[in-house]
Amino acid sequence: MNDPALDPVTLAVLRGRLEQVADEMDATLYRSAFNPIIAEAHDACHGLYDARTGDTLVQGKSGLPVFVGAMAFAVRATVAAAEKRGGMRDGDIWISNDAYDGGTHANDFKLVRPFFRHGKLWCHMASAAHWHDVGGAVPGNYNPAATECWQEAVQIPPVRIVRNGELDLDVLAILRANTRLPESLWGDLNGQLAALELGAKRLNGLLDEYGDALVLQAMGELRGRALKLMRSHIASLPDGRYSFEDQLDNDGITPEPLTIALDMTVAGDRLELDFSRSSPQCAGPVNISRATAVAACYVALKHLFPDVPANAGVLDAVDFRIPDRLVISAERPRPMGGYTETILRMIDVIFSAAAKADPARAVAQAYGTINALSIAGHRSDAGREGQRWVMFSFFGGGHGAHSGGDGLSHGNAPISTATIPPLEILEAAYPVRFTEWSLRADSGGDGRYRGGLGAVYEIELLEKDAEVFVFGERGSSPPKGIAGGGPGALNVFRYENEGTWHVPPMVSKMRGIRLARGERVRLETPGGGGWGPPAERRPEQREQDRAMGYVGPQASGQKESK
Repeated sequence: MNDPALDPVTLAVLRGRLEQVADEMDATLYRSAFNPIIAEAHDACHGLYDARTGDTLVQGKSGLPVFVGAMAFAVRATVAAAEKRGGMRDGDIWISNDAYDGGTHANDFKLVRPFFRHGKLWCHMASAAHWHDVGGAVPGNYNPAATECWQEAVQIPPVRIVRNGELDLDVLAILRANTRLPESLWGDLNGQLAALELGAKRLNGLLDEYGDALVLQAMGELRGRALKLMRSHIASLPDGRYSFEDQLDNDGITPEPLTIALDMTVAGDRLELDFSRSSPQCAGPVNISRATAVAACYVALKHLFPDVPANAGVLDAVDFRIPDRLVISAERPRPMGGYTETILRMIDVIFSAAAKADPARAVAQAYGTINALSIAGHRSDAGREGQRWVMFSFFGGGHGAHSGGDGLSHGNAPISTATIPPLEILEAAYPVRFTEWSLRADSGGDGRYRGGLGAVYEIELLEKDAEVFVFGERGSSPPKGIAGGGPGALNVFRYENEGTWHVPPMVSKMRGIRLARGERVRLETPGGGGWGPPAERRPEQREQDRAMGYVGPQASGQKESK
């Protein structure tokens, strides 16, 4: 360190205090949002970003990691937009849901607040959160049949939502007019604005206490440490080229699978991730932007090397080869609403390629789909006749096994730290009843260490009618094991009409399913892949699996086929 004033203890304290700023912003939004996907599932994040480059400086520990990676691109896009309109000004806050420059998809609204100290721009504070409904053809916006972005959601480029400290009511009116749930949108927006206000207050207090120069020096040191650790971890891998490819079921429009292919090269202390062999951009909504693809790589690398500080230094030792107009570098107006499924497959191929370099470090593939499900209709009960309701939720599955043990059962997707919404909250908020919520027996991949179990969710409609939309994956290609481990089970979605159960023509994706009162939908989610040869699993572990009902035809969660 150049400055003796920044001793190791002070650096550790400042790292914790900076993270606390982001953590408190996260907590403020979770407590104030109207939308259960934010309030309960924590589908949001906050962070601090470099004033000049937009690079990630600090992220909260409870926010979605993939948002943190993508937000750097959103901040840069906002800065570019501001430069064309007079530049960043103190008292302004910008809003956007641009998936092409800012990453992820149009439900994820990003707010960027320039933070000024003594009249000079010091950094940017940013908030990202998944809004419940923002227009488009499908309630909840996961439209598996979309062929252009306007069929998914309203498109908002970077614009000022707050000008000189005052909320812009014209922009607000446009936002409220483009949602089925204006009160939810209003509550979530206010939660994000409140989080940024608290963040500014906390950061000012920290800078007043320690001084601007010392805190800036600490941020630079933390980025340098992230780079140093990444180089050390990369150098510990054997030099070489490690390739792996996997598939998406389809794009929701045609049944052909799409390939996500990685050639990973380790050369000394640098890593190259080359996705050039991946499928071209497609007609349906499994496309993602390059910003989202890089963010997915950031998340995967943080899983592989968890001790590296979470900032832009993670990527400073990594070179990317992502040619234009691939399914992972699509261009406007290709639809991107199902981005979650594609980034999960990117994480899968990174894990599996890394396993070829060092099986002991890598994790087998997780269940690989969030199974985005929307159920929507109008109330018919007294006092609420005609009131619009939209239930959107995502669901869990099994995580991959690893060299230290079995995979986690019924976990959340490895793209995030979000939690699966509790069934009690969903039943209280919407006219549905969960008739089953259980572990899915025999769904984890076999191996020396078993993959975690997926889950079974069965949901009954309590209203007179509703429409259902599902956007999932892993219905055709199961999660893979590593080091000789077996695959997890395939994803299964069924719906009931007039006593008969059906599966979607596209296996894992469908829109416009009509349900009547008492009819159900059923999800059986994949388990994770196994680690190591199945013959090496100890007999006592297999006996415990049987005793716990994790395997066997009579196990919990296993039902007669419908």
